Amino acid sequence: MVCGSARWQMPADRGIRVERETALSHEQVWAPWRLGYIQGTNPPPASVERPLQWLPGADLDCFLCRAVADSEDRANLVVARGEHSIVLLNRYPYTNGHMLIAPREHQAGLADVAAETHLEIMQSVSRMVESLKRLIRADGFNVGLNLGRVAGAGVPGHLHWHIVPRWHGDTNFMPVVADVSVIPQSLEALLTLLNDAAANG
Repeated sequence: MVCGSARWQMPADRGIRVERETALSHEQVWAPWRLGYIQGTNPPPASVERPLQWLPGADLDCFLCRAVADSEDRANLVVARGEHSIVLLNRYPYTNGHMLIAPREHQAGLADVAAETHLEIMQSVSRMVESLKRLIRADGFNVGLNLGRVAGAGVPGHLHWHIVPRWHGDTNFMPVVADVSVIPQSLEALLTLLNDAAANG
């Protein structure tokens, strides 16, 4: 792991080696696959037209509402469904295993959510954290939610919690010679792993 001030060497013309100092923050996460989402050049896959069971008050443009309404869990990266909530993988993750847990209903504020939904969501958070510890050996987690667009909520109308697994050394610098393990796992592979784990108790 490299953090703080890291030194790397860049080959120049005629074999001259140029050294450059760069300051690195341990709090940064390298997630280049999010660029297409930010720029709007990599939209989610188009949904196949099929009957959807929209809940009352659902927003037809909300991907969380669509995941609740759609029976095709794999296409929507749904990990688990509860009576009051839904768990799915983030299609544009910050790290491998980045999950979203949301109430089934399109609700924007904490005060809008019923007590039984709060309880089920927190139980799901605990269960998913334990699953990710075991299945992808995460060293820690960032767990939380953003309330309102000004606070960074990407879907301000539909409350959702994030579970972001973290590993020692998961900064935005991966030195070639350092002992850093990279997890090259697709969303589909991780979804299969989680589904199999849930099916086997």
